[in-house]
Amino acid sequence: MNPLTEHDIRNSFVNCSKGEAKRLPLPRDLDQRPWDDLDFVGWRDPGAPDRSYLVTEREGRPVGVTLRFPSSKRGFLHRSMCSLCLTTHPGGGVSLMTARKAGPAGREGNSVGLYMCTDLACSLYLRGKKALESGSRFEESLTLEEQIVRTRSNLTAFLDKLRA
Repeated sequence: MNPLTEHDIRNSFVNCSKGEAKRLPLPRDLDQRPWDDLDFVGWRDPGAPDRSYLVTEREGRPVGVTLRFPSSKRGFLHRSMCSLCLTTHPGGGVSLMTARKAGPAGREGNSVGLYMCTDLACSLYLRGKKALESGSRFEESLTLEEQIVRTRSNLTAFLDKLRA
């Protein structure tokens, strides 16, 4: 993924208003991210623990989405396998992330969900750049490149549902 600027990120969001995008907190370590190893950049909102953000590239342009996830304190369950990168995290390392749909459907309250690594480090787990606290990656017959293509395809399918 190409490095993104603050301006690129704020202008990329498809499921929130321009005002919301202007106010959302950005990661302070953008210049330190391992861009060559990322399929998307994701971060949690330190001021709102149930909010996260994800920005990826589609057709050469950044596309961002705001995400929410319920905390287990409110009685919601977590899964152990991420639907994007197929990494397992027993004990709550995968959460159901929901995103308000883009456009009129989103304004009516419609959303789409996907089980994802709670820390949004899917790209790094996939490439073995971040160690798991517990859990594992399955040994697969697919090459790393094929796994990356699958992860990106899973993300693209999620984004397509947001715009449908």
